[in-house]
Amino acid sequence: MDINTTMNAGEKFAVENAVNTFNKQNQPDGRVKTSELGKDDFLKLLITQLQNQDPTSPMEDTQFISQMAQFSSLEQMTNMSTSFSKLAALMNSQEAFSTLGKTVELNVGDANVSGVVEGATRGEHPQILVNGMYYDMEKIAAIYN
Repeated sequence: MDINTTMNAGEKFAVENAVNTFNKQNQPDGRVKTSELGKDDFLKLLITQLQNQDPTSPMEDTQFISQMAQFSSLEQMTNMSTSFSKLAALMNSQEAFSTLGKTVELNVGDANVSGVVEGATRGEHPQILVNGMYYDMEKIAAIYN
């Protein structure tokens, strides 16, 4: 029994058309279209490759192990990136809280504002409360005890 693993021109056109149609559609989960592959895309490609491999010549163990190692590395890098973002937000928040009760000078456009820091917000872009107004940390020109 011979298994034909080649596609004719009509089949190739149908596959290309289906792929192009899928790529042009909006993603249902709200993801933004990008030219980069994520870990979900990598896993889908690997599963598709395994499902469509030639049964008479399956993927070698070394290829499969190599691809799984790449997937694992990609997942760990994504996890590290998320952790670093959380750490950066925490450090930014800590910097804002360290100004509480101190007098600051702020550069706001063409004007300079000074006052005691009465409060601070948390997050990736924390703000400080001076004279009843919130200002970004980048506006601080000087801090005094």
